[in-house]
Amino acid sequence: MDFELNETQSSIRDLAERVCAPFDDTYWMERDLSGEFPHDFHQAVAASGLLGVAMPEEVGGSGLGITEAAILMRTIAQSGAGMSGASAVHMNIFGLQPVVVFGTAEQKARMLPQLVRGEEKACFAVTEPDAGLNTTEIKTRAERDGDHYVITGQKIWISTAQVADRALILARTTPLESVARKTQGLSLFYTPLDRARVEIRKIHKMGRHAVDSNMLFFDGMRVPVGDLIGKEGEGFRMILHGLNPERILIGAEAVGLGMAAIRRAAAYARERVVFGRPIGQNQGIAHPLARAHMNLEAAALMVMKAATLYDRGSECGAEANMAKFLAAEAAFTACETAIQTHGGMGYSAEYHVERYLRECFIPRIAPVSPQMIMNFISEKVLDLPRSY
Repeated sequence: MDFELNETQSSIRDLAERVCAPFDDTYWMERDLSGEFPHDFHQAVAASGLLGVAMPEEVGGSGLGITEAAILMRTIAQSGAGMSGASAVHMNIFGLQPVVVFGTAEQKARMLPQLVRGEEKACFAVTEPDAGLNTTEIKTRAERDGDHYVITGQKIWISTAQVADRALILARTTPLESVARKTQGLSLFYTPLDRARVEIRKIHKMGRHAVDSNMLFFDGMRVPVGDLIGKEGEGFRMILHGLNPERILIGAEAVGLGMAAIRRAAAYARERVVFGRPIGQNQGIAHPLARAHMNLEAAALMVMKAATLYDRGSECGAEANMAKFLAAEAAFTACETAIQTHGGMGYSAEYHVERYLRECFIPRIAPVSPQMIMNFISEKVLDLPRSY
């Protein structure tokens, strides 16, 4: 077991640090205030070749694994970009793995190179208002009409839809009442987002204002049959293929965000003098920071374990879920501790840690709740009766 990054992994971390360096905390605070998507940051990541870190070489990617992608995403978040910077490229880094794995050679050649080059952006349209995490209950339908499917329905919490060119859409092609198992009859499409047939309504939210979240209303959007990924009715299985990588990357981003918060808090604790001494000299300040840092380091190990197992082709469902859970909780504690370290100034946007705290709720909530992760571990690891 080697805890050191290899040469390739170190070079990815170093390159990501150089790419992120011009986009400092002031840049991200301005984007948070304006709600403007960080197009220049996205283009800088694309120009460096990092957008394709986990994409096949034949479509312009680096052909590396989720381990390298996790290193990249942690580095972006840890730079101070937080979840805003990570979310600006998150979907492009991992989200099209179903196309990579299940798409035809023609589809991959047609759909992926422009994503790697940063010429197109994608969004991930799965979640629905009434279904939540119960994906098999989604109501969006795709009905075959000659050489097209016609998509009608609603999606919610769809990130980057305001700027996306294409969407990866999960829809029912066979009604729920007509399938033997709930997981059957769902199909996956990767297709241009026809804004004449999709109303995209922005959701105003607590944080990560630079990366939009939306409700989507599909009103008879026509999708060519050639944009169906894999076989009709097998979309649920394909979506599952991307769940573990998403949890791993969210975990890596949470670790990075927490580390950014602790870095700022420790710097403030060294500089802020009260009663003639730096506040960091007081154990009441120092110990919570030390504990938060240790929690983040422990979570980081679980993230890397899960990523390594995934890249080896080993079962990693439990590890991916634990990595996401532990990292999200560690990030929350770190961001809260950073606020408390700053005292009243932690509530000021000037010191940036309030932005980190607002963003740290994202990995706690998405893409799966901590309660559902505990359900999973209880049932699948501890062999306890299912509670839901």
